[in-house]
Amino acid sequence: MGEPQARPGGAEQAPGLVTPTVLREWPLPDPRGTKDAKGRLVVVGGSVSTPGAVLLAAEAAMRVGAGKVQVATTAGTAVALGVALPEAFVLGLDEDDGGDIAPVAAGRLLEQCDGADAVLLGPGIGAPEAACALLEGVVPHLDVPVVIDALGTAYLTERSDGVRHLADRALLTPNATELSKVLDEEAADVDRDMLSATRRACARTGATVLSGSDVSYVVAPDGHAWCLESGAPGAAAAGSGDVKAGTVAGLLARGATPAQAAAWGAYLHGRAAERLTASVGRVGFLARELVGQLPLVLAEVEA
Repeated sequence: MGEPQARPGGAEQAPGLVTPTVLREWPLPDPRGTKDAKGRLVVVGGSVSTPGAVLLAAEAAMRVGAGKVQVATTAGTAVALGVALPEAFVLGLDEDDGGDIAPVAAGRLLEQCDGADAVLLGPGIGAPEAACALLEGVVPHLDVPVVIDALGTAYLTERSDGVRHLADRALLTPNATELSKVLDEEAADVDRDMLSATRRACARTGATVLSGSDVSYVVAPDGHAWCLESGAPGAAAAGSGDVKAGTVAGLLARGATPAQAAAWGAYLHGRAAERLTASVGRVGFLARELVGQLPLVLAEVEA
């Protein structure tokens, strides 16, 4: 289902506010059916230093209903990851000298991504150079919906047109710092007007873009835009972005459009943080605890 036509959009209009009512009028694909019908997602990332990022992303995708989640990560961490997440298929790939997935693994990675319903690239990659080298060997050959997150966006810093071949099937989820690098602008300028910066990134790359901090924005290539004010201070913690990326990618794998996946995913993530804040406090909860809240928030919105 496409964007709700009643919502304000376009470069000259204020973005529509994402609320539970808006989301209910923009329902996700039917969650019933076999695991194949619910979508296959391939999560690509991790390193020997940050192996947990893909774990958080993969579990978040499962928690929002993705049918089959597969993880491609470094060979040295694959076994431990497979034990930690027995529901997922885990593929161990060659590592470079820095402990990231080596560019020579691109061919094997493309085989794994063939026929997937969505691919998430970037969580846990440790170095921008490693991310750029790997994605240069992968992204131009993909023909499926793609989410690029975290240091994966370094690929677009070097190649701003790097996802245009995917037309309206690409989604970027950079934080404010990563967004400034994609735009080659000062971080302070991006922070000053996040909506305008998100729109510029959308125009520059041709992809749907989700970015922000206290307030997040979704901007689609057709000009539609949305803002999200849900969230809590405690959500600004290590690993939280990996949970958000996995949530968005899981919804994309289920068949949501990039804009729909971004709006729903960002809302679910923010509302999960609000629920934890109510039970734990303003700070002190872990990113992994957000994951367990996702099915509850999803049920809350869809009720």
